[in-house]
Amino acid sequence: MQEYILKRVLKLTYYVLENKATVRKTAEVFGVSKSTVHKDLTERLPALDKKLAGEIKKILEQNKAERHIRGGEATRKKYKNMAK
Repeated sequence: MQEYILKRVLKLTYYVLENKATVRKTAEVFGVSKSTVHKDLTERLPALDKKLAGEIKKILEQNKAERHIRGGEATRKKYKNMAK
């Protein structure tokens, strides 16, 4: 793996761990695509550090389980603001 990819994978990993961030938010902060973040965290990270990969997997699964709630909340706010 090239060094710049290795560094990016580790930066993304520590950001997600510290902030419990979603793939979308992480991609926005680092200026890369969601696909890149997802690939780095699910495919490249396990080759580097299985323990960190396990922790990231838990966070990604939790985010996936909660995404319908975040989407519903965003819709509620949208229509609440439209009513004003």
